[in-house]
Amino acid sequence: MRIVPAVDIRGGLCVNLVQGDFDQETVYSQDPVDQAQAWWHALLEAGQKGDSLIHMVDLDGARTGACCILPQLKMLARRGIPYEVGGGIRSLETIEQILEAGAARVILGTAAYRDRELLAESCRRWPGKIAVGIDARAGQLVLSGWLENTDADALVFAREVAEAGASRIIYTDILSDGMLSGPNQEMTGAVARTAAIPVTLSGGVASLDDIHNARALAALGVDEVIVGRALYVGRFTVEQAVRAARERP
Repeated sequence: MRIVPAVDIRGGLCVNLVQGDFDQETVYSQDPVDQAQAWWHALLEAGQKGDSLIHMVDLDGARTGACCILPQLKMLARRGIPYEVGGGIRSLETIEQILEAGAARVILGTAAYRDRELLAESCRRWPGKIAVGIDARAGQLVLSGWLENTDADALVFAREVAEAGASRIIYTDILSDGMLSGPNQEMTGAVARTAAIPVTLSGGVASLDDIHNARALAALGVDEVIVGRALYVGRFTVEQAVRAARERP
């Protein structure tokens, strides 16, 4: 299981939100590229290599529907830092821009739900490069930077995106995100069983026990854990997280 540090960008700063609430924001770094580089070096020092990357989130893009962080993404590529990125990616042109900027993966969220032709065509054009972010509250899909609730079932949508050719699902439980209360492992496991493609657990990781326990989902295809706030507030280090991810539950 891999550890994936998160860098959320809003207004050019590295921030963290509580349950996706833009009014509950904490700034952790003035330079998100430097922060991503720090996490990347920590992963390397901890011995996690292979498919390691940094999870970049364009919070402004999620609200506006346009990529707002291309300069930062290009800088990451120049520094040799692999990354995935999500937030406001709603056209083939934007996907192409981001991949040309050096992204290892592009994460579709709102667009994957609203524009199934876009999802299918992007998976066809860039096989293995398209992931889908499923953000849910109480099992129901939430869109547009977590500002728009729906009655769509997250598990049904997980099956649909897998059938469309997505290479991965990044499942975020909004009620857990930023709360340091532990992830929703039950729902993450249900998504993995339903979709039968690799799944990244996201939202609420607060302790090394959370990471250690997530390994119990590995047999279902959950092979990554995104960690954000817990790293920033010093609950544990990247090295400790990588070690926990290697231990058997």
